[in-house]
Amino acid sequence: MFDYLIRNAVVVDGTGNAPFEADVAIRGGRIEAVGKLADQPAGQVIDAAGRYLTPGFIDVHRHGEAAAFRDGYGKAELAQGLTLVINGNCGLSMAPIQGPNRQEILDYLAPVVGDMPAGCDFTSVAEYKQQLSRVPQRIHNGILVGMGTVRGCAAGFYDGPLNDEQYAFIHSLLKQGLEDGAQGVSLGLGYAPECFYDTEGMIRSLEPLKDSGVVITVHMRQEGDEVVEALEEMLTVARALRTPMQISHLKAIGTRNWDRCVPKMIELLRAARAEGIDVTCDVYPYPAGSTQLIHVLPPEFQAGGMDALTEALLDPGKREIMKQRMKTGTDFENISLLVGFENIQATSLRLPEHQIYEGRNIVEIARMQGKDVYDALFDLLAAEHCTPAMIDRITSDSDIDRILSEPYSGVISDATYPENGLMHPRVYGNIPRLLEHYVRERGLLTIEAAVRKITGLPAERFCLKTKGHIAPGMDADLCLFDLKNIHQTGTWQKPDQLAAGMDTVFVMGKPALLEGEFTDHFVGQIL
Repeated sequence: MFDYLIRNAVVVDGTGNAPFEADVAIRGGRIEAVGKLADQPAGQVIDAAGRYLTPGFIDVHRHGEAAAFRDGYGKAELAQGLTLVINGNCGLSMAPIQGPNRQEILDYLAPVVGDMPAGCDFTSVAEYKQQLSRVPQRIHNGILVGMGTVRGCAAGFYDGPLNDEQYAFIHSLLKQGLEDGAQGVSLGLGYAPECFYDTEGMIRSLEPLKDSGVVITVHMRQEGDEVVEALEEMLTVARALRTPMQISHLKAIGTRNWDRCVPKMIELLRAARAEGIDVTCDVYPYPAGSTQLIHVLPPEFQAGGMDALTEALLDPGKREIMKQRMKTGTDFENISLLVGFENIQATSLRLPEHQIYEGRNIVEIARMQGKDVYDALFDLLAAEHCTPAMIDRITSDSDIDRILSEPYSGVISDATYPENGLMHPRVYGNIPRLLEHYVRERGLLTIEAAVRKITGLPAERFCLKTKGHIAPGMDADLCLFDLKNIHQTGTWQKPDQLAAGMDTVFVMGKPALLEGEFTDHFVGQIL
């Protein structure tokens, strides 16, 4: 007898093939059968007439490795159909963190992933997985080895070339992380300390991955004026290492780059793939991003970590150098020049006297304080010890459309989990936005194309062999919903609202969400 029988479903199986009507049977956490099963006995029968049944959705680019220890984690994810996430992206993983630079690394990570959970210490990926396994999980969780964190362990926030001993330590941490079961490796070349690598140094740091088949996800060195050159650099790395590469959150920042750079990058990606390079990309379906507020500063000032940067922000001479660099510089991702301070909102402000500025853009904050915008920014960062985050409106809808239309592109959220302040709506609403806006309202993607981007495609990319498809023998991670009811309820002003319209979500054959209500099934696995 089956545990569950889902009858009369419109199955979108994750392959990209057209939907078809079928019954789906579940037993022992797996999909037992797909077809006409009306006469078969089952412990519980669900009539899915008129509704889509899809594989559980997968987000391979989130920053929730600390959030996974918090009460309520998994609800925002399940409400949008997510059954599996991979954290540790952009080189900013919370494991492994060890050695004398531990606190510096944690301070740097906090605006993105939050603080180290109380009582925890993730000196290795194995330690992270072991400690997370003690916390019941609603969804499956994986982690990447963040190469920024690894370099930080080896050399702190030093901005010069590394020595043989430091490279050997990086290689040992990288190999150990993969042996411990990480799903891949992430780069964050837009962040310290990885921004201090040159191309050859970066390739050397990744030498153990040559011909390995391990996927590398990449936050490129630039996403602004030199974004095309940044992609060319990564294609050089992919050729040298001969291992799969995924370009994270592909975009072109700044109006002067909109509708110009993304078409060029798509041409480069198509040509590289035709050449035989195993390279793909992903995109989040929003024109705004979210990361550390210090990301607007010239990267060279991040050498030495948060303490050194805070001191520089208080030094009149260094402030003036920063200001002039930000007014004209094109050799770094100069966000304030590319999009304007009016499109940069400060978030996750910790000091009580700064709460009135939460969610306000830098121009507004400067006006409220009667200051120059640069002075307002520098003073705010220095007073908060460089911990604020930001929401920055940076990309164009037409470029998002172009990337989404590529058959090899995936969809991710890049959701960050700071401890406090205004979240980006994508934390709660990324999948609903994809299905509601790009499938139902605009028809840019068919339902089968959209579902493939968040099921079969990422499962295949990260070798999740029992995930991402509806077929006998696959894990019974499933979503049941009526497309017309899917809705992102969160807004820019109030983003932390559960998405609407997801009826039932199975995780390993158990309904974690049943007819819109959370259950007491905590069967999520640590990958």
